[in-house]
Amino acid sequence: MNKKVVIIGAGINGLIAANYLSRAGFEVHLIEKKNNVGGACVSESITLNESSHQYALGASVLGLMQRFIFEETGLSKYLETFVPMEPKLVYFPEDNEPTKIYRNPEELDQELSKKWNEKGNVKKFRSDELKVIQFLQQGYRAAKNPTIEDAVHCLGNELTDLWIQGDAKSLLDYYFTSEKTKTYMAMTVSESGPVSLKEPYSAFTLPMMDSGSIFEGYYGFVRGGIWRVSEALYDINSKLGVKISTSVEILTIDTNNNQLSYIKDHSECNIEYDYLLFGTDPLTAAKLIEDNVLIDSIESQDLKGTSGKLNMMFSNPIKWKSGPDTSFRFIFSVKDTKEFENATLEAISDDIDYAPGFMQIYCEGAAMRHLGSNDQYDRLAIFLKNISFDKEGDKIPKIEGQIKNKVLEYIENPEDCIWSRLLTPKDLKNIFYFPQGNIDHTALTNGQSYFDRTYSSQPDTNFYQLSDYENLYICGASTYPCGSIAGTPGYMCSQQLIRNTNRK
Repeated sequence: MNKKVVIIGAGINGLIAANYLSRAGFEVHLIEKKNNVGGACVSESITLNESSHQYALGASVLGLMQRFIFEETGLSKYLETFVPMEPKLVYFPEDNEPTKIYRNPEELDQELSKKWNEKGNVKKFRSDELKVIQFLQQGYRAAKNPTIEDAVHCLGNELTDLWIQGDAKSLLDYYFTSEKTKTYMAMTVSESGPVSLKEPYSAFTLPMMDSGSIFEGYYGFVRGGIWRVSEALYDINSKLGVKISTSVEILTIDTNNNQLSYIKDHSECNIEYDYLLFGTDPLTAAKLIEDNVLIDSIESQDLKGTSGKLNMMFSNPIKWKSGPDTSFRFIFSVKDTKEFENATLEAISDDIDYAPGFMQIYCEGAAMRHLGSNDQYDRLAIFLKNISFDKEGDKIPKIEGQIKNKVLEYIENPEDCIWSRLLTPKDLKNIFYFPQGNIDHTALTNGQSYFDRTYSSQPDTNFYQLSDYENLYICGASTYPCGSIAGTPGYMCSQQLIRNTNRK
């Protein structure tokens, strides 16, 4: 008889885990609280001029997914993608023209030397980073537990100390001389939460955030919107025989007898399982199994997020003052790493609504046009730092206006902006159930990164096990490596569960 697996949480990791487990012969039942699957990879609709239009409510771009996951799940047969090949464009305060971030290390070296007076070793930075990325990707594929011993064996002591165990400030000081270069490269450290550049293991975030292989470390778009990833996985998994139940309220989980009860459509259902897998945040998992010790442990972690998102709609195609319409753009409100650090940490306080740090601008509408999707309105997705956890976006209209106006400074037709919506960390908690609004559920900080990104009582032998429950697993964004619409934790967790089952 096939082993029964119940997966709670139909976000990307739950969907990916369900796919691999079903194809491995498990009987899989995927349960979701909301009325649709996808977690933070979903769309929202707005009505403009009496017609409905979709936009990415949570995530906007695809990049951290592994190529083999994209192909093995069947996603590659369902989805059409686009990756901008033009250089990314970076603006610092008082810049009249952007600095171009070329893919080619030699071109990048020349550009940074010319624009930012960089005298460090850009090419060696990219070369060493690639070594670390390849090490990480090998571990993902093999679903191996992350260890320092493996890193030292593969990379040597120097690179392990610099890129994994070290702090981001020391890493950036080692390769670069220009404050602008260091500040640009430091972006990823604070993306999920207010992490100091001086924090041990903060260096590891840089290669990890470039370790997706679907687009060779770069980020791109999905035709129709990134939510098509979730919709495609729903269709694929359904055809595989995965039972998917949405709009479900879980009543009880009996971990002693491997039973779960829930309500759907006003009817109570009772099911049994051999394995229970949580594709949720860790606090939700701990509360569902009513483990007070685990709840206290998780609540003591650094859970706070300081990332926001602004969606914007335009009645006509956006005309940028500089660069191609599909280029990623990065706008900094700080000029060096000291100001970057201050802004990052300032948002920890709920007394500060907004400490401007940087914006990452994704030109979704232009990408859709490139993919042949003729949407009526152009749209932008802006990921931004640093917003406190204290208020929802609709409670701080002045902040939304400030952010929107900053973006419009770089656009020749600002009058065509007809709609915008700001989401704050508090909104992310309310909409997606992130405990304190962190997009990775927990901050990527010392004690919560690399080999510490686990909730297992025996991580050496069962990394994705939940606490000391032998048949409970967790693979949400708070587990290794992180979230970011990748599905890597879901894949790695599924492989470890399969291996453990085969041993019995």
